[in-house]
Amino acid sequence: MYKQNFKIILSFLFILLSNFIFSQKKFTIVLDAGHGGSDHGANRSYNDIGRVAEKDITLAIVLKLGNMLEKNKDFKVIYTRKIDEYPSLSDRTNLANRSKADLFVSVHCNASGRSGPYGTETYVQGPDQNDTNLEVAKRENDVIYLDEKDKQTFGSYDPSSPESLIALKLQQSKYLESSLLLGGFVENNFVNKDKRFSRGVFQKNLHVLRMNAMPSVLIETGFINHPEESHYLASDKGQEEIASSIYDAIISYKKAVDRKSGGSIAIKKPEPEKPTELPLKNDFRILLMSSPMKFNDGDPALKGLNYILQIKENGQYKYYYGVTNMASVRDINLKTAKDAGFRNAFAVGFMPNQKLSTGYYTIELHAGEKLNGNSPILLAYKNAERNKENGVFYYTYGKVYTLEDAVKLQKEIEAKGIKNTVIQKVYK
Repeated sequence: MYKQNFKIILSFLFILLSNFIFSQKKFTIVLDAGHGGSDHGANRSYNDIGRVAEKDITLAIVLKLGNMLEKNKDFKVIYTRKIDEYPSLSDRTNLANRSKADLFVSVHCNASGRSGPYGTETYVQGPDQNDTNLEVAKRENDVIYLDEKDKQTFGSYDPSSPESLIALKLQQSKYLESSLLLGGFVENNFVNKDKRFSRGVFQKNLHVLRMNAMPSVLIETGFINHPEESHYLASDKGQEEIASSIYDAIISYKKAVDRKSGGSIAIKKPEPEKPTELPLKNDFRILLMSSPMKFNDGDPALKGLNYILQIKENGQYKYYYGVTNMASVRDINLKTAKDAGFRNAFAVGFMPNQKLSTGYYTIELHAGEKLNGNSPILLAYKNAERNKENGVFYYTYGKVYTLEDAVKLQKEIEAKGIKNTVIQKVYK
């Protein structure tokens, strides 16, 4: 009798212990050091520090970050790579999904065709808000051609088709809020802890994030082709600070998740299906500000935001951020603008393909000094109109009647190498 009772007690204790261990499931994080092996990523050579390769910087940061996380008993860390090798994008995402990870963090370095841009950016998966400034997406997605497995996995996906975008939005909607939360913590730490310049948190269609069944972020830790920032990225001090800021962001994120779930992340209740969001009749852009001054892409006045559309009207340059016909994305864009510092920003509706009844759109090619006959602008557009106001010469080209046609014309002009043009609304 005594032995039987003892066995019952042991069985009961074993069940309690098992439940306790299960409830204490560690928070699993997959750390992905971007690129690697034959894929060097972005790289530059400098006289004083030699060649700086993205794959080396990302691995150094990830190893430092992983070491910090492994010292915390609450975390389990899984690496997509710990040496100089190239796991395919499929391998990286399959590893994260197979591990049932709670978080996926991919670390990268940014690059630009110009040496001027600098600062950090964090990306979460989502439909592109605009089809401008695609350098990041092109660079990070193009590596699928390094691996045959990736070609098969991603080759059939068409990011430009409405069906793919709808499927993408449905697939990622349940992780978007959490991904944005972590992205915000990361960028805030870069600014407040490391005193760096943050370009913001953005949605972008990136393959390494798209296939993940968990909140995921891709962090661009700085521009490798910026002379000063590249030195910071290559330094042990810079890598340590970046890793520390990401670590603190993960800690803040986990605390927020624990508060929301009552302290347990082991048992994830299935979320009720949300009704499919229907498109709105209007397109919405976020008006950031109006100014008599013209600001080009990358100007500090734009506070690191991309996807900016300038429309000149009655001598004022109006700066609009993003474009969408989905209410949820519109609200996210508005919050992003306000978080960036545009506290008075608000959403403005545009009727698609609406013709101007009292005027037309033209493209302002240049505003400033008088151009000479050898100017690339005048060589490309000999019939450009010239006006002079208050000592400033304005050169404009074209006449269209919808904003969509104006955007199309502007892209055709920029494809010829003429940058920083502005859409201008002209009243009859």
